[in-house]
Amino acid sequence: WNKGNTFYYCFAHTFPVADITGSVAGDTVNTVVPAAPTAPASSTSSLSALASAGATTAPTTLSVTTIGALASVSIQPDAITSISSVNGQPSLTLAITKRADANTVDVSRAVTAALPALTDLLGNGTKFTIVFDQAPFIEKSIESLAVEGLLGLIFAIIVILVFLLSIRSTLVTAVSIPTSLLLTFIGMWASNFSLNILTIGAVTISIGRVVDDSIVVVENIKRHLSLGEERMVAIRDGVKEVATAVTASTITTVAVFLPLAFVGGLSGELFQPFAVTVTIALLASLFVSLTIVPVLAYWFLGNKKPKKNTSTKPAKPTKPVKSVSEDTDFLQRNYRPIVRWTITHPVATMLIALLTLGGTLALAPLMKTNFVGGSGQSTITLTHSTPGGLTLMDRAAVAEDVEAKLLDYEGIETVQTSIGGGNGFAAFNGQAGNIVYQITISDEVDADLVRAEVTRDLETITDTGEIRSAQGGAFGSQTIDITVKAPSEETLTTVTAAIAAAITESKSADSVTTSLDDTQSFISISIKRAAAAKYALSEVIIGRTLAGLIAPSAIGQVVIDDVTMDLIVETKNSPETLDELRKYKLTTPLGAKVRLSNVATIGITETAASRTTERGVLSASVAVTPTSDNLSESTVAVNTALASVELPSGTTATVGGVAQDQVESFQQLGLALLAAILIVYVVMVATFRSLRQPLLLLVSIPFAATGAIGLQIISGIPLGISSLIGLLMLVGIVVTNAIVLIDLVNQYRERGGSVIESLLDGTSRRVRPVLMTALATVFALTPLATGVTGSGGFISQPLAIVVIGGLLSSTILTLLVLPALYSLVEGRKERKAARRALKA
Repeated sequence: WNKGNTFYYCFAHTFPVADITGSVAGDTVNTVVPAAPTAPASSTSSLSALASAGATTAPTTLSVTTIGALASVSIQPDAITSISSVNGQPSLTLAITKRADANTVDVSRAVTAALPALTDLLGNGTKFTIVFDQAPFIEKSIESLAVEGLLGLIFAIIVILVFLLSIRSTLVTAVSIPTSLLLTFIGMWASNFSLNILTIGAVTISIGRVVDDSIVVVENIKRHLSLGEERMVAIRDGVKEVATAVTASTITTVAVFLPLAFVGGLSGELFQPFAVTVTIALLASLFVSLTIVPVLAYWFLGNKKPKKNTSTKPAKPTKPVKSVSEDTDFLQRNYRPIVRWTITHPVATMLIALLTLGGTLALAPLMKTNFVGGSGQSTITLTHSTPGGLTLMDRAAVAEDVEAKLLDYEGIETVQTSIGGGNGFAAFNGQAGNIVYQITISDEVDADLVRAEVTRDLETITDTGEIRSAQGGAFGSQTIDITVKAPSEETLTTVTAAIAAAITESKSADSVTTSLDDTQSFISISIKRAAAAKYALSEVIIGRTLAGLIAPSAIGQVVIDDVTMDLIVETKNSPETLDELRKYKLTTPLGAKVRLSNVATIGITETAASRTTERGVLSASVAVTPTSDNLSESTVAVNTALASVELPSGTTATVGGVAQDQVESFQQLGLALLAAILIVYVVMVATFRSLRQPLLLLVSIPFAATGAIGLQIISGIPLGISSLIGLLMLVGIVVTNAIVLIDLVNQYRERGGSVIESLLDGTSRRVRPVLMTALATVFALTPLATGVTGSGGFISQPLAIVVIGGLLSSTILTLLVLPALYSLVEGRKERKAARRALKA
């Protein structure tokens, strides 16, 4: 279009065009004028108005025409690009995401409560089906943990009653549990912690531990009362005698959680709230045991006189005073001869203990390991990769058949299907054509069994494409991932296939998938630049023209009858086959017509649905779902298979995924464990004012591994990060028993007793509280370890098993081995003095 000395050209492909021949400086020039509407968007109020809208304002030599004269204008339904269904019925799927600071259960309840009103509002037989909801799982898990915690509370009280044989003493001791837990909840509220699986699990784990300090205090008060002391004096002296021990033991247990503040990654995110909750509970228990329990003891524990007791207790006796009840005590009467033998035969005792420890460590390779166990949620997610070239409706037909087969499984309540869409020219929309099935399992069946059955039958469910289970544990992926990097696409494809084949042949995986498995066919158009340049065509011009021709997009919006609609301009008789596409004639900027095949090479190419690069280097991933629940064993098998594949120059393969998560978490928690032992040592140095004695008490820690490893193997529960947290907690608990035991021995030595006598009397007096605290903790954790409710224990159960096993073995060895070691080290001076006296 020539106007004065200005030339206007338009090569837009989205509008019908009118060829105009004009004269410029005596030469004939073919140009195109866009047939754009004069004012489409806001002023058009009806379809007829749009059709009659002015197409262009031409120079005075051209007549005004309308869009209706150039094109057919009609209202059409939007193109279907995705399909969703629930149990075979067409549906609209809504995903509701809560805010970060919102309560999941509250949001779920609010949404559920709003559904009846929405159903009435929509009418027309509308029905809402909840496909996935986190709230019931959270509520069930918390309820299960609460039930197990209540059972643990009852078991702990029964243990106390059996040992003290006094209802009043038991009630005074038991009061410390709800009081400590109340203070714990207040501390959680002040710390802005929510009630969730981790924090409730921490409270449940703490039930057996919060009563320990009160047990020691009440038991010692009761012993002083049995000596005939006046009530106030007995309570004062009884509390004073153990105050240092219970304070040091509690501070020691609290201190082991300090390193968790510096642990990063998923382990730190998971267990920092857990550690803070346990810390609050333990500090609350210490406060209760030294303040509230003595007051309750004064009110409820009578000043019962012993039947016969001729001795009187001096202010500072050289030997501890016995009561008749102590002489007839079953525990002391049977424990004293055993501990006497270990004290007088320390070398033999230590040798037996070391052999036991060595034998246990030799069994360690039999332990299974994992990262974080499955959460037990009653959902399954399946991904169905269909062959390339299927239309949306073709995939819908395939999904309908799979849906019907899935609903035949007993226990499956709902199957929600989502199918991504797009037209057949995948080059322009990038859709891989996957179908996703979200399956909900009934609460009345075992979700794990249903999940295993469906996973086992995946290959037989359909013969159209491949169905894979999307592996996900409680906190992320549960697959071993291998990242492959290569300099070229051909090398990447070859190496990735070789690695997948090697792992499949190793029989160590349930399934092996790669990011290159999903392929799609697309039309490749390679521009012949030299030929295109002759017609003043470029890759950009051709690409835009074909994009509008094949996959037209909205060029704007119009409002018709108060309804906003997209305005889409389509070309009539657009090519529908590859041959028609090759024959399609492009209008060049010079006005000539040229076939697409003359300026481009056109063909169908099959390639991976997606391509990934890392730092500019082509990469692919191989996801391995292990056959075994032993992650370490599976990782070794994967590494062995990987080593058998020869990698070309410039190609790398790195193992990651859950295997890498496990290694990093185990390393960090291992360092935290060493740091915790160091912190415990420092606390004990301050308590005993000695560098040597705390080292003796630390000997109890490795012996805890005997029971922990043994029970882990017997139960078959894999060792994961929650188990390592249990080991961390065990360090504090084990040392607590040792502190309570040795503290009284040191008190007797300070009063002038010999090492042997102080050991015999001190350990005999403390065998009852040590066994009581250990068994109270063990029985309180038993419901968690056995998983009696069957829900919510994926964090707490492995932790409870480690603590129970370690506490049982360490308590036995602490009562027998620690006195022998103490005698061996601390009695050295006395033995030398005795030898010198004998020589003299």
